[in-house]
Amino acid sequence: MAQDYRAPASVGTGTAADIDRGLRAHMLHVYNYMASGVLLTGIVALVVSSMAVTDAGQLSAFGQAIYLSPLKWVVILSPLALVMVMSFGLNKLSLFALQASYWVYAGLMGLSLSSIFLMYTGESIAKVFFITAGMFGALSLYGYTTKRDLGPVGKFMFMGLIGIIIASVVNIFMASTMMSFVISVIGVLVFAGLTAYDTQKIKELYYAGYGKEQTAKLSVMGALSLYLDFINLFMMLLRLFGSSRD
Repeated sequence: MAQDYRAPASVGTGTAADIDRGLRAHMLHVYNYMASGVLLTGIVALVVSSMAVTDAGQLSAFGQAIYLSPLKWVVILSPLALVMVMSFGLNKLSLFALQASYWVYAGLMGLSLSSIFLMYTGESIAKVFFITAGMFGALSLYGYTTKRDLGPVGKFMFMGLIGIIIASVVNIFMASTMMSFVISVIGVLVFAGLTAYDTQKIKELYYAGYGKEQTAKLSVMGALSLYLDFINLFMMLLRLFGSSRD
């Protein structure tokens, strides 16, 4: 989800061609950060899931600790805490600290998402991943190229995101299969819209003409926004189309 990471803008003096080249380079940095984060998350998730299960197919001591003990709440909540630190500390953190926080966040997400390898077959995970990648690429390209202002779409999708969060909390207690299905369907639509909106937002923030260091920070935060869109879109599709190991 994109946020308004605004700081005092510097007035750009480059030609239109220079700005276009700069924008392409900026977006390339964003996508490289985002893709590298997704790759790191996948590697960590795969390694952790293999460590969590014994050769007999039972949870190891490590697996019981991260999935069944109170430590699981640290695993679940630590990525959220780190996102808040990055978001609210943008202007205080150095570029190096912000980059390091992003990589740590991607690793923690891998730890948190490792359980999907125990819940779904590897084939279905791979299938849904490539579906997600295709959808994400098309939606992000639309957000980058469209002349339409996606601001109203972003606001509507943010409202939908709040609704999904509330419904998900309620469904923890209800454990309704139907509600879970509805949440996943709506979630796909919400994160599809946010992918296009966040891409356009990243582009607009570049045009605002920030200084070099601030622009570099914005590339990290832009990557974080797209990373979150991709991961959440992937998880919603996996819930709909993933094949259970049971």
